[in-house]
Amino acid sequence: MEEYDLAVTRTDATESVTIGVLALQGDFEAHLQMLERCGVQGKEIRTAQQLQEVDGLIIPGGESTTIMKLMQRYGIDAVLQQRAREGMPVYGTCAGLIVMAREIEGYPQQPRLGLLNVAVARNAFGRQVDSFEIDLPVPKLGDPPIRAVFIRAPYVTRTGEGVEVLASLDSKIVLVQQNNLLGGAFHPELTDDQRLHRYFVEMVRAYRKQQ
Repeated sequence: MEEYDLAVTRTDATESVTIGVLALQGDFEAHLQMLERCGVQGKEIRTAQQLQEVDGLIIPGGESTTIMKLMQRYGIDAVLQQRAREGMPVYGTCAGLIVMAREIEGYPQQPRLGLLNVAVARNAFGRQVDSFEIDLPVPKLGDPPIRAVFIRAPYVTRTGEGVEVLASLDSKIVLVQQNNLLGGAFHPELTDDQRLHRYFVEMVRAYRKQQ
């Protein structure tokens, strides 16, 4: 799997990228603010046409069933599936991870994108009142551990071919990558730690270079 350089901050205009944040529901504004702090242009995505205009996409947390129904209503799901299969990087956090998964345990009829070769369990860490923050080691991002916020979080119960586990918590998989796809159970956008977003930015820049 390709490695991405977090130590380099690129300012060359040829390296500029635009990263979309799905803005149908959920905490999309926090992701846009994080992208701004990373020095990258973010764009709210509400239509299939807008999705064609970006180099990568973040699917934020929220309510996975609602997010997916709205994506279907506006025709975003089919365009996203096509672009992801063509190599465009996609990063899903919390509910975003759920809608990206191939299988949702206990909810076989729930609509989903089916992009990530994983099975997930919804609300696996408990209800809203069970939300918590923790320092989470992510070896690929180096030291110190990142600060991770878990809110009604899922986790990955099974991984398939091509999926790399980037982080686990108490033997529960909470961060995975499959080539151009990144999925996490927690909310890095609610912290001051930019490393995971910067990692995704480098994925997007690598993709843009190939176009």
